[in-house]
Amino acid sequence: MGHRFLGQGAVIPRKLKPFLCRMLSGYKPTGDVKDSYKILELEEGCSLDEVRNSYRTLAKKYHPDSSSGTADPAAFIRVEEAYRVVLSDVAAKQKPGESGEEEEDQFKVKSLQHRHYLSFEGVGIGTPSQREKQYRQFRVDRATEQVLEYRQHRLESSSAGTDLMRAKDVRESKKVKITQAVERLVEDLIQESMAKGDFDNLRGKGKPLQKFSDCPHIDPMTHNLNRILIDNGYQPEWILLQKEIRETIERLRKSVVASRRKLREPMTPLEQKQWNRICEQFMEDIRKLNKRVDNFNLVVPILSRQMVHFSPEKEIVRAQKTYEALMEKASHPDTKESQGEDGKRFGWKSYLFKWLNLTLK
Repeated sequence: MGHRFLGQGAVIPRKLKPFLCRMLSGYKPTGDVKDSYKILELEEGCSLDEVRNSYRTLAKKYHPDSSSGTADPAAFIRVEEAYRVVLSDVAAKQKPGESGEEEEDQFKVKSLQHRHYLSFEGVGIGTPSQREKQYRQFRVDRATEQVLEYRQHRLESSSAGTDLMRAKDVRESKKVKITQAVERLVEDLIQESMAKGDFDNLRGKGKPLQKFSDCPHIDPMTHNLNRILIDNGYQPEWILLQKEIRETIERLRKSVVASRRKLREPMTPLEQKQWNRICEQFMEDIRKLNKRVDNFNLVVPILSRQMVHFSPEKEIVRAQKTYEALMEKASHPDTKESQGEDGKRFGWKSYLFKWLNLTLK
């Protein structure tokens, strides 16, 4: 009941209405400065802090909304007017620099000294508004640098890709040129040899080429060319060496077995000496053959085609076993012949019995 409504939901006490009307209408107090100091219970020459403290104490004492028994609206209005007069008088007497510093200190943040570094990423100095402006400029500069770095990276990557493509094209062009040069050289050599008549003595001149291989997985043209080169003595060196090594080892094995068969069993001391000389000569031949194996391993193009050395001791033992097998075979020729005749005689009967068993089952 004793309240009036202003606007939407704004309730103003009736006792404060004259005071608010004066504030909103731009009312200027006309009281004496000395009387204002007396109302605030202050002396001239006091500081701003003393004026504020005195005003707070009197406002709590006379404010109409306070629950104290000394509440008086008229006294509160006089205290308010005196506070304004005294505050303007003290501000006018102070130096301009001191008043500005005090006003700035009034609005300073009372938080911890390090807390302002938690905002704006720790950028800037000064008041919050100044630091906000500095932070905005910092973000603009950082975005500009990032855009420049991105463009530079794109240009570098594109130039690197272009250089790689250019180098690849150069390599491909060189390869094509070399291939074409080799083909022209081969064609010129063929034409020159044909003009000299080097191909007149080839077998099958003027006849169609035969298909040497029936394997579908082999290129017939490549196979025919390789066959022609092989037939005319153009085999690779490593193939010739491999063939020579195999033929040599087979010849040495047969010769040592034949030498052992010429000696009697058991051997006499003279035959034993002769056999020892044969073994020594055989070991010397094996050592020479191993040198050819080393040369073969140096020129063979495939690692899996390389050969290992032959062991002279193992080869002599092998020749001895071969000799014993031949002697055992020569000592029982009748037994094997009789077994062969019995197999021929009763072979058809065994097959017949097997067939009958299968049909009855």
